[in-house]
Amino acid sequence: MQTDANASRPHPGPDIATTVADAMRSRRSVRKFLDTPVPLATIRDILDLASNAPSGSNLQPWNVFVLTGQPLETLGNAIQAAYLADEPGHVRDYRYYTDALHDPFLARKRACGWGLYGTLGIVRGNKPAMKAQRATNYNFFGAPLGMVFTIDRGLEVGSWMDFGGFLQSVMLAARSVGLHSCAQASIAEYPTIVRRHLAVGDDHAVVCGMALGHADFDARVNQFRTERCAVDEFATFLGF
Repeated sequence: MQTDANASRPHPGPDIATTVADAMRSRRSVRKFLDTPVPLATIRDILDLASNAPSGSNLQPWNVFVLTGQPLETLGNAIQAAYLADEPGHVRDYRYYTDALHDPFLARKRACGWGLYGTLGIVRGNKPAMKAQRATNYNFFGAPLGMVFTIDRGLEVGSWMDFGGFLQSVMLAARSVGLHSCAQASIAEYPTIVRRHLAVGDDHAVVCGMALGHADFDARVNQFRTERCAVDEFATFLGF
């Protein structure tokens, strides 16, 4: 029986973005998925389309591991178990945030975190509930397909910038076939576990993971949406 508070909410129509603008507007971080499998041919088409992303001197610095079934479950469970046990010794291959964020970035980060917890009815100070929710990151939110992205350590910041364009391209291409995603920096918090399960050498850094599949629109967690700044807050126009 469906017990979610949003169970009576009607499902949307066909969830396929038919234009680039639709794909960009409908892309979101989905944190609960249906168990509907994603065919290999579909994911190959997504990656083939995303490979058209630009990169300086056409280096194409991206490397992807695509997991489903038992390999995905085994990796996700291992990372989740390490997180829940507060297992020591796990360090990212790179720094994602500065040590001390300042506004407006700190305010945005807090609004994102508390907005998510608020959507789920988790109040401040309820650390067990917060930890349980965060733990869902580490098994790819139960998605039927997960990806792990790596990059050659010898490459510089420019190639990391190019990698971001590729990641966005994967997520937009997924929308064109009715799939949703969530890019996950959290997976990169446990590179030693990733290396234990995947053929990732020490010469590659673990960039992030990504959950991908059909969104569970009845899940309360998927009602959370972040806000975006108005164009005039980040853009300067000259000569118009």
